[in-house]
Parts: sequence; structure tokens; C-alpha cells
Amino acid sequence: MWLLNSSIGRKLIMSISGLFLVFFLLFHMSMNIVAIFSGEAYNMICEFLGANWYALAGTMVLAAGVVVHIVYAFILTLKNQKARGAEGYACSEKPKEVEWASQNMFVLGLVVIGGLLMHFAQFWYKMQFAEIMGVHDAVANGGISPVDGAAFIAYYFSQPVICVLYLIWLTALWFHLTHGFWSALQTIGWSNKIWLDRIQCISKIVSTVICLGFAVVVIVFFCKSLCA
Repeated sequence: MWLLNSSIGRKLIMSISGLFLVFFLLFHMSMNIVAIFSGEAYNMICEFLGANWYALAGTMVLAAGVVVHIVYAFILTLKNQKARGAEGYACSEKPKEVEWASQNMFVLGLVVIGGLLMHFAQFWYKMQFAEIMGVHDAVANGGISPVDGAAFIAYYFSQPVICVLYLIWLTALWFHLTHGFWSALQTIGWSNKIWLDRIQCISKIVSTVICLGFAVVVIVFFCKSLCA
């Protein structure tokens, strides 16, 4: 099957899975922004996205997208390195403004994966996974109810070290997205000169909105902890 066996097919799968994750990040960032204005509203969203069948189905689809993206990132990186060193993430011509990001996508990706693992351990594991395992009370979940997402945000983002780690993660994610987003769109066909300039601009805007939105949540809750 050409999607699995050809270089173009593998890049296409990588691009589609990456775009899917970008849209999820936009949704997740929008959801987190709610916590700044209303902890109750955020917890209502968390409860809606708890251990329900549709939430579990969505989580499985998301997990599959993450795994596919990571696996194909490793495959493409190894093949690119074997063929022409560390160059050639998605295209051979790289604009100067994204040169560093395009040449370090693999390293940036590893930082992003590390941040994801930290995020899963601190939030998903103690929220949706706890509910799946039948843990519904705060005492059995380390003192915070699995549906009290606002409390988890307030707890973790009151800790300076964790806040710094998240901001480092978001910085790496920004660089990863600024190149990966336009590269994915280019791979699926928007590769002429006019559209390339436009999608590079859109890529920076989308990446900034996503990462800045997440960063604002971290900073706001850390400042709130100082004033408490």
C-alpha cells in the first residue's frame, strides 16, 4: 500500500495526523481558558468529558493520532538521516525564518513528548483514568476529586518548577508547530508560492494562539497562588 510504503504516503499520514492534533490543541486550549474565568464551568466540561463512552471513544482516537504521529516522525527522521543527514523534514527548501525549527524538529518533538507525558501523569491519569478505574472520591485520588479539574490546575500551577517546565514545553511546542503546521499543509497540496507565504503566516498565528493560550493559564494560576 503506497500510503505505508512510499515516502510521500508516509509524509501524508504524518501531515494528516499532525493537523488532527493541531485542531485538538485548539480545542484543549479553549477549554483551559475557561478555567481562568470560572472553575465551575471548567469542571462542568471536565465532568462532561469524563468516563463517558463518547469521551472514551474520543480519547482512543486522539491516542491513536498521537501514536501514529510519533511513530511516523521516528520513521521519517531515520529515513531522512540515512538518505541525506538531518535535513529534509517535509520539503527540501526551508525559509530562513523557520530554518532552525525545521532542522531541529526531532529534538523539539522529543521535548513535546516529554511535556505530554508530564501532562498525562498530572491531569489525565488523575482525572479520566481515575474515573475509568472507579475512583470517584477525593480521598482516593490524592485529595482532589477526578472531576475537579480546576483544583488540579490551581495545585500544579502554584508550583514554580512545574510552571517553568510547562513554559519550556510550550516554547518547544511553538517552534514545532510553526514549522509542522505549514509543512503539513504543503504536503497535502498547498505548495505554490502564493499559498506557501500565506500558510506560513497562518502557521505562526495558529501556533502563537495555541501556545500563548496555554501559557496564559499557567501564568494566571501561578499569580493567583501568590496572591492567595
